[in-house]
Amino acid sequence: MPDDIRFYRTADAYGCFSNFAPYPIEVDGKEWPTSEHYFQAQKFLDSERRERIRHTPSPMIAARLGRDRKARLRPDWEQVKLDIMRKAVRAKFAQHDDIRGVPLRTGAAAIVEHTTNDRFWGDGGDGSGKNWLGRILMEVRAEFAIGNPG
Repeated sequence: MPDDIRFYRTADAYGCFSNFAPYPIEVDGKEWPTSEHYFQAQKFLDSERRERIRHTPSPMIAARLGRDRKARLRPDWEQVKLDIMRKAVRAKFAQHDDIRGVPLRTGAAAIVEHTTNDRFWGDGGDGSGKNWLGRILMEVRAEFAIGNPG
């Protein structure tokens, strides 16, 4: 759809929607450099691995560490990953005045992570993906619209 708000790279319009965008979040009593750091670390129960991801210098490295399948994922990961992403996205927009209004300014437009790299969080590049990150951003937008940021 031509009225979709599409995002992917942090330098593009709506780049703040990316989990790689440089907006630290405070969640669970700790500061995380990006929402990507937080999300990737939550895949593991091992606190040492989580801290290693938290202290990683870039979201790309955090993502790489989180995708390392030599490390054992927490057993409930598939059941909790959407709620963890909601928590991270909600925290990012609630904690940063400079971007808090950006989701609201998209009106009723669909928000789409447009990438061929991901069919779960994004649209798969052709619209056939699940676009869960975009869907969560739209949920957060609706929460903020009714004055309930979380």
